Amino acid sequence: MSKYANAIRALSIDAIEKAASGHPGMPLGMAEIAEVLWKNHLNHSPNNPSWWNRDRFIISNGHGSMLLYALLHLSGYQLSKEDLQNFRQLGSKTPGHPEIKLTPGVETTTGPLGQGLAAAIGMALAQKLLANEFNRDKFKLIDHYTYVFLGDGCVMEGISHEASSLAGLWKLGKLITFYDYNQISIDGDTKGWLGDDSIKRFSSYGWQVIGIIDGHDKEEIHNAIIKAKSEDSKPSLIICKTVIGKGSPHSAGLAKIHGAPLGAKEAEATKKNLSWPFAPFEVPDDIKDYWDNTKQGDELVNQWQKIFVDYQTKYPKLAKELVRRQNNQLPPNWPELSSSLVKKVSNEQTDIATRKASQQMINLLAGHLPEFIGGSADLSASNLTLWEDAKIFAPPFKTGNYICYGVREFGMSAIMNGLSTYGGFLPFGGTFLVFSDYARPAIRLSALMKQRVIFVFTHDSIGLGEDGPTHQPIEQANSLRIIPNLDVWRPCDSLETTIAWLMAIENNDHPTALLLSRQNLPAIARNETQIKNISKGGYILRDTKEEKKDSLQLILLATGSEVSLAMKTQALLNEKNINVRVVSMPSTFIFDRQDVAYKKQVLPNDIPILAIEAGSSVFWYKYVGSLGKVIGIDDFGTSAPADKLFLHFGFSVDKVASIALQLLNKKN
Repeated sequence: MSKYANAIRALSIDAIEKAASGHPGMPLGMAEIAEVLWKNHLNHSPNNPSWWNRDRFIISNGHGSMLLYALLHLSGYQLSKEDLQNFRQLGSKTPGHPEIKLTPGVETTTGPLGQGLAAAIGMALAQKLLANEFNRDKFKLIDHYTYVFLGDGCVMEGISHEASSLAGLWKLGKLITFYDYNQISIDGDTKGWLGDDSIKRFSSYGWQVIGIIDGHDKEEIHNAIIKAKSEDSKPSLIICKTVIGKGSPHSAGLAKIHGAPLGAKEAEATKKNLSWPFAPFEVPDDIKDYWDNTKQGDELVNQWQKIFVDYQTKYPKLAKELVRRQNNQLPPNWPELSSSLVKKVSNEQTDIATRKASQQMINLLAGHLPEFIGGSADLSASNLTLWEDAKIFAPPFKTGNYICYGVREFGMSAIMNGLSTYGGFLPFGGTFLVFSDYARPAIRLSALMKQRVIFVFTHDSIGLGEDGPTHQPIEQANSLRIIPNLDVWRPCDSLETTIAWLMAIENNDHPTALLLSRQNLPAIARNETQIKNISKGGYILRDTKEEKKDSLQLILLATGSEVSLAMKTQALLNEKNINVRVVSMPSTFIFDRQDVAYKKQVLPNDIPILAIEAGSSVFWYKYVGSLGKVIGIDDFGTSAPADKLFLHFGFSVDKVASIALQLLNKKN
């Protein structure tokens, strides 16, 4: 075993033992693969971890995070010995699983198995598209590889099938993956639950499969990487037969070493077996010098910078646009553009479905935002995410700004995360709201990473009609609303849809979900103050007459398609001399961020609130309190035309008015 690979093993053992927590099996088992890749092939710069043309390195089997932290520390990133000593501790830069924006050199958050592979596929796609758009003869500004470590668990997860089949189809030749084929998972030998022929499987996807090689033989590993690099039209899977926990005299090859510290006695025995006599976290100078990549990294960046300076001279417009997009900056005319779009829609809006209003916005925006890259999980004609001048990414798979993902909601969402983390793109993708459940783990990871991704979910309620309960979302809207850092919008008409899109585009630090109707919704007139307040997530859409404001009796709180129902109910109650306010709340998350004074102005504490939404009711009790009530649906839907469904579930003016009167009588 190489003493340089053993440095990775020793640091991993030390950190995991000190934390009394962690996964030593993968770092010990993949150390030689990591050494060969990082010392002989990986182009990176510890002093410039955000350098555009760096190779990307992702460990999809993120539980082996100490391997990555050891590599970053040894090669010169701003990750100190003290950071390693604080592994898995509160506030440290070395959390249990890698987290983007927390640790320099971490490209994406991983841990949920398979998602790192899918995100890497998104990165490789981004690299391919940007290279074809911006590279010119003699100016290969974007020319690098994406490398991925993955394990048996990643291969078993369904998302690996979804994303890998697309990677082969898209001919992502700059994607090289290393399968840690140790045939051990937490429950033991995988022969009892993993019988796939990975060679045939990935070959059928259109991948180059190399191996099975000895994952501890440095020469075999090096030659495999050379072979992978020689194939530019297929992604590569290098299958590496390894021993989990390599070097541990009593635990290597056993399931127990996957996710538990070795223990003091076995840790000492392992270090002795590795001929590593040094104190915990101590690395000899000669090994430090071997691993240090700061000088080589600086040279790579300097060489690239010289090319970029010449590129700026010869292609100034392209260079300026590339800088803008890589920095996630909006076009200089964005304030004027967004303002004009709001004015245009406000003056011209008609009774249309919000999914159609969304498509109209995409059509208006796409020509101004070349970073747009849209798509759908085989529902383009239903989600209306495809715009007039879109260029579908299709054979020979070189250019395009619209992706047909096929029926792969999870894969689509995780790939969009990769497109976003790579930079230069603003990805959005669509499916039905009920199928957000398929995508939820990637949506959650997007929110955790605070990525600029837009999820377009249409057919947002029982209003989709005859498809029935399997396709009618009940709990999905509220299940999305409880995800931290995720802006969820359920607009009631084209103007609210416009504001939702504009704010989603302006979000640089979190994703957005747009919940859109299949059925037409009435356009609603607003004054300038109301238009401005849409961006606050909740606002007074119709109030009592000025002279009656002090006698406000009831608030109807609604969202999406139920806002027009609230307004019709208000009109009926007004005829009965009951003073009612209608509040539209298209985004609860944004409303909750407003100051207390504004929230109390919109929803006073002493006025009964009747919330109305054609979905599960439980979420809305946080707003209506003890004085209020919620009209919702706490059962599954049924198959029928939309208008009959709304009547069946009690969403009619008479029914809502009756419940409102009961609420008022109860108060009195």
